[in-house]
Amino acid sequence: MEASTIAALQAARSERRAVTLATRLSDAAEALVYRDKAEGSLAADAAIVAAARRAMDVGRSETVDIGGAKIFLNVYVPPARLIIVGAVHIAQSLAPMAAMLDFDVTVVDPRGAWATTNRFPGVKVVQDWADEAFDRMGLDVSTAVVTLTHDPKLDDPALEAALKSDVFYVGALGSKRTHAKRKERLREAGISDEQFERIHGPVGLNIGAKSPAEIAVSILGQIVEVRARRLEALIAPKAAAA
Repeated sequence: MEASTIAALQAARSERRAVTLATRLSDAAEALVYRDKAEGSLAADAAIVAAARRAMDVGRSETVDIGGAKIFLNVYVPPARLIIVGAVHIAQSLAPMAAMLDFDVTVVDPRGAWATTNRFPGVKVVQDWADEAFDRMGLDVSTAVVTLTHDPKLDDPALEAALKSDVFYVGALGSKRTHAKRKERLREAGISDEQFERIHGPVGLNIGAKSPAEIAVSILGQIVEVRARRLEALIAPKAAAA
């Protein structure tokens, strides 16, 4: 592996940018394939680039046969991330549970009295408005966003930003009545009905949850379920063709 390739992979990791390193095993020719571009000696081969992006979507390294050549696709994707908007009691249960499942957890809330490291030990806490925090953090396909404040001033900008991104999960706390009102507000902000349907609201699996900890379990279970179904959908066409 060339020094420039190592540097590019390190940069992608620090930027939470997914990339696949495609290497032809016969001569070590390489291509770095991102979601929006490809570079390297193999970058002109459309079949290799397509296979690399598919491996990136699935998140699984593999060796494939393309045009009679063995190509090793080494996938580097950012770890699953959960952004919780609202440093509330449910968040205090949800954050450590998600961390136990290896999610990179960040709690975002501009209210300094709520968003403290004392209330969220071992978790990144950002005291800022969610849309502004998202601009700095970046939203990607490995990210889940959950809003828990019940305050439209805090939740709506976060939902609007999340729905315009390619995050794999968007959830919002609130009753069906609250969700209907949320739809009206977001429609006025330019969110289409199709975009709005991406929101899981009322958030969480229907397990009869009552306490903050139980609600956190229902939310995390739904996030895991959505992520698993997405992966199954990506793998299914390849399995059918085999």
